[in-house]
Amino acid sequence: MNKAQLFAQIRLKQSYLCIGLDTDINKIPKHLLNLEDPVFEFNRQIVEATLDLCVAYKPNIAFYEALGRKGWESLEKTVAILPENCFSIADAKRGDIGNTSELYARAFFSQMNFDSITVAPYMGADSVKPFLGHENKWVILLALTSNAGSHDFQLLPTNAEGTEMLFERVLKTSQQWGSADQLMYVVGATQTAYIKKVREIVPDHFLLVPGVGAQGGSLSEISQHGFNKECGLLVNSSRQIIYASSGEDFAEKARAAAKEVQQEMARLLDKYLPA
Repeated sequence: MNKAQLFAQIRLKQSYLCIGLDTDINKIPKHLLNLEDPVFEFNRQIVEATLDLCVAYKPNIAFYEALGRKGWESLEKTVAILPENCFSIADAKRGDIGNTSELYARAFFSQMNFDSITVAPYMGADSVKPFLGHENKWVILLALTSNAGSHDFQLLPTNAEGTEMLFERVLKTSQQWGSADQLMYVVGATQTAYIKKVREIVPDHFLLVPGVGAQGGSLSEISQHGFNKECGLLVNSSRQIIYASSGEDFAEKARAAAKEVQQEMARLLDKYLPA
């Protein structure tokens, strides 16, 4: 899915919602645990209930890796049922020396056919470029994350004058590695103080924005300052939607929670990005 196709889906669905499939075996409804693959069944019902309300799904790979072989099987089956008109994100946060990154890229792009993968830039260009070498696939680079520990490094000055922070250097330098048609950035919803600065540096790139909902980020603030002419945002919500209920009505409640977010997104699109 290229930028134009992604924006077309945003316009069609009046939504820039990404649903995080952070499926924890200890949190899914108990009645599913008697099934052969409760994780996949949970995901299947969530996807079927919400596919017309969102434009992307983002499985966090840790929840599947933790279950060993069965977890990988659940993940592969989940990716196989994701709709073609929804952007798929492997939230894997990989990034290693070149030959290792290439193998990670093959695993998630060739074997599991994800559209994109989150990548950590700490090791520099040769750890990121192997992911960018795969045609029609996207790298979503960690830039300014929503966790409390992000301030340990990401806001440190990179020069004596203190005029540039580390996350800004990441944004500026990484644009030499790939274009806005293959490179997105993770910018946390709790980082609204810096979203204008991010947009000044990367005006044309899509941003994946976690931290709305359970983590306290403001959808309206992120949208006001983060929109570009093609919307340019994928706002992720995980727990608020997928765990809206722990009962047999979990899929119905997930749809209601996703619908609430989508309706607010429709209002914001109309306000800041009229047709």
